[in-house]
Order: sequence, then C-alpha cells, then structure tokens
Amino acid sequence: MRRLAIAFAFLSATAVHAAPCITSQGEFGSYKQALGQEAQAAGVGQRGMQALQQAQLSGVTWRFESNPSSQTGTSYSDPATFLTRRFSSVDSFVSNARSRLNNNASFYDAIERAYGVPGELLVSIWGYETSWGGYTGETPVVGGAVTLASYCRRHPRFEDDAIAALQLVDRGVISSNTTGGPSGELGHMQFLSGNWVRYGVDGNGDGRADPYNAGDALASAANMLRANGWQAGQPYGEGTANFRALSAWNDSGNYQRAIVYAAQRVAN
Repeated sequence: MRRLAIAFAFLSATAVHAAPCITSQGEFGSYKQALGQEAQAAGVGQRGMQALQQAQLSGVTWRFESNPSSQTGTSYSDPATFLTRRFSSVDSFVSNARSRLNNNASFYDAIERAYGVPGELLVSIWGYETSWGGYTGETPVVGGAVTLASYCRRHPRFEDDAIAALQLVDRGVISSNTTGGPSGELGHMQFLSGNWVRYGVDGNGDGRADPYNAGDALASAANMLRANGWQAGQPYGEGTANFRALSAWNDSGNYQRAIVYAAQRVAN
C-alpha cells in the first residue's frame, strides 16, 4: 500500500508540472502558468520567467495553426515552381544568392573548412528564410514560441522550444521584446530556440553567438547540418546522405528540393 502511495505522489507531482495543451485562446493564461512550473524545473531564471509572464498569445500563430490547409502538403515535382511561391523570379533569387556568395567568398570558404557545408547551400537557405536578412519577422519570439507550444495540434513537440526561448532571455541572447517568425523563429536563418541553444556558435569572432548576426547564423546553420549527418565534400543532390541531412533543418521534401536546386544553380 505504501508503494502505491509513493507512486500516486509521484504521479501527482508530475501532473502539477505538466502543461496541458489548449483549444481556446482564453486558456492561454492557464497554459503559461503550467508551463512556468516546467520552466522553473528546467532552471529558467528570473528574466526568463518575467518574459513568460509578459508573453501575449500570438494571434497570427494561432490563426496559422487553426488553418492546416494553409500549410500545404502539395508535392511540387518542379522545385522552381515551389520557389516561385515566395519569389517572383528564380533567376533573380539565384543571382542575388550568387552575388552574396562571391562578395564574401573567404567567409563561406572558412565555414566550409570548419563544418563541411558549402556556401552556395547556406546562402540559398538564408535567402529563402529571410531574403538575406531583409525580413526576420515581426512576432515576439517568446509569445510565438509559447503560443505554438500551447496549441494542441503542435503540443508537446514544441514545448522544449518555448522553454529554450526563455533560457535565451536569461542568457541575454534575446529579450522579451525580440521579434522573429510567427512560430518563434530566430534571426537571419529562422532557428527554433531549441536548435539555437544546441547549435548556435560564434561565427564572426566577437565572443558571442547571436542569431541576428548573419555570420553567427550562417555558421550555426552549418554546425547544425554537420551535427545531423552532413558529410563534407560529398554531393547533396536528392537521394544522397547530405540531402537526407537537410531534413533536420526542414522536413518538407518540397523545401529540400528547392534549396538544393537553387544551390546547384548558384554554384554553376
């Protein structure tokens, strides 16, 4: 009987710290309260907890998640067609990417020596994600990350990223007001917070890893790909090990094919 009592006590404690998902915007406050218990257990400090308290539900994130049909699963046989969903001209995209690659060739060469990921691939991802830093998003990172984690269709897969966003506030990497993508994506390459915690590196030598610094973001993307199976000096076309490594960055086959297509054109 005592063993059952101990087990019940453990389950009760676990339940206290669990943050159940929500199905209405009005429940966001209660979700934050439950997430706060998890965050404290994960070691989130005062600044991170204050950021959580201040976080507002992201309406754009909620609307996006409430409309799964907007997140098309259509398969595009032609990667150029997929690219033109966002960019009016593939030729212009490739030209811009090639220009950035050539104008900073020594930097991209250094990244490839360090991580094995070629510059044409990184500059293509950068261009697709934020138009080379031209638009990094207008949604508060913490609010977007917590909203995504709260939504039942996404919970609990993205809860670690919400807690990681609070940890980044603690570390001074972001503030409670820092803006990014609608689901809490960060900076030039639109990292999720958990991936930045795992893979963020100092790419420009200033002693800190900042997702809103292009050099740091590009080096961190290469670091993430290498950690997820990228093989230096090997091809990255569809069917290769390096193509499969791209799934760690984005698991959409459409995305992967489009990035590879663009990168191959940039390199030629």
